[in-house]
Amino acid sequence: MSDRIRTRFLVIGSGIAGLQTAWRASDHGEVYVLTKRTLKDSATAYAQGGIAAALGAGDSTELHRQDTLAAGAALCDAAAVEVLVAEGPDRVRELASAGAQFDKDPMGRFTLGKEAAHSRKRIVHAKGDQTGAEVARTLIHRVTERANITVLETARVLDLVVQDGRCCGVRANVAGKAVEIIADATVLAAGGSGQLYRYTTNPLVATGDGYAIAHRAGATLADMEFVQFHPTALETPENPLALISEAVRGEGAVLVNDRGKRFMSKRHKLAELAPRDIVAREIFREQMGGSRVWLDATKQSRSFARRFPGILKLCLARGIDPRRDLIPVTPAAHYMMGGVVTDLAGRSSLERLYACGEVSRTGVHGANRLASNSLLEGLVFAERVARDAVNQPKLRKVPRRADWKVPTLRDRGAAQVAADEIRRLMWEHAGIDRDAKGLRTAARALEGIRARLAAGATEEINMVETALLIVESALLRRESRGGHFRSDFPKPKKKWRGKHIEW
Repeated sequence: MSDRIRTRFLVIGSGIAGLQTAWRASDHGEVYVLTKRTLKDSATAYAQGGIAAALGAGDSTELHRQDTLAAGAALCDAAAVEVLVAEGPDRVRELASAGAQFDKDPMGRFTLGKEAAHSRKRIVHAKGDQTGAEVARTLIHRVTERANITVLETARVLDLVVQDGRCCGVRANVAGKAVEIIADATVLAAGGSGQLYRYTTNPLVATGDGYAIAHRAGATLADMEFVQFHPTALETPENPLALISEAVRGEGAVLVNDRGKRFMSKRHKLAELAPRDIVAREIFREQMGGSRVWLDATKQSRSFARRFPGILKLCLARGIDPRRDLIPVTPAAHYMMGGVVTDLAGRSSLERLYACGEVSRTGVHGANRLASNSLLEGLVFAERVARDAVNQPKLRKVPRRADWKVPTLRDRGAAQVAADEIRRLMWEHAGIDRDAKGLRTAARALEGIRARLAAGATEEINMVETALLIVESALLRRESRGGHFRSDFPKPKKKWRGKHIEW
């Protein structure tokens, strides 16, 4: 017989969106937070970039709105973008009041940075490139000091409990035990899916579980073809990979192949400073042609330590001195623009189920996320979810399902082999450069993997189901737009403007 827990609010995930929701909802009732590993394991903690918000002189929410819409390649939801930019500054100030030590000038004003595709300096940072870690630290502190928030670590959600078209909670594996958690409002904040790809900057927990769980329960998903790849991760045998910030190229570093030849100057007028997707695609092409790719920053040997202390430390720890050596780089899966479709209050198509953060599709990112809008989206929409969830009436009696238990995994090795095969297929056929032939190859192989997986391989089943959503969406969108590029349809098409592929 499974254990049963009854709570007012249930939050799945412990990144910025989940923690912010839990903290704000705890003013109105008991909250349970489920996290797959520990409270500290989330993409938020890895975020080097900052939080974008119109806080500086000469900036405005209108300019931030225009930049976000331009990046989204005619696929953003204008109303969602309006909410994001209008409420962002207040959320950042609140986080600072809650104890986040953001970088400030001697006058106490935020020190604002500029990033690709932003028309103004509007990026709030903490300790330069440690913003995510500082945000996570602040929110973890707030959540753990609340008596009415219970955190369950090593808790893996298996499925949502759905009754009469309403979400009533989850069935979960909590440290090996079968536990049913019934809640008046369930919030999915389960993060992204970078771990479906051979190279990624996402933590090990980002295996796309939230998308698969929501899809199985019948919630609507959209825009799953739009995956953002960061062009320059440090190419090492690690998982996840460390990032080499775009700023290094901004300071003059150039990309070269095995023959020591610079190739970007011939491929785009902005060379190394071309948009992310173009740089990622050209590096990928060099790799597919059999060459490794390197970042040459040796001309900055004098200023490198002062300008990039974090990156220098990261490289030196791996036996690379960027002041003398070439830095091996590779593109890596970085962010998922699609996900569980929500309205402006974070409500999904399934009654009583909310979604926020990377697992959601609020409509703010469109086909391509503007740099540093992701932490902002997590904050803004988590706040809206918490405010709306308070209005959910108490659930009446939910019948207990007596016959379920946590499936055991007898062959860990076979599941690991399947996961590696998914990563290889997605990287080669459904990654940076796609075409119909490759996508069909991937779809067939993924179906085969799904058929072979044992019931106990719960994470790998989620991986393959989310991978199929990405592959099938990419096959349907016969054009290139934002983070989705098809070499057999290399241009955006008018008839696809503003069109979404829904599941």
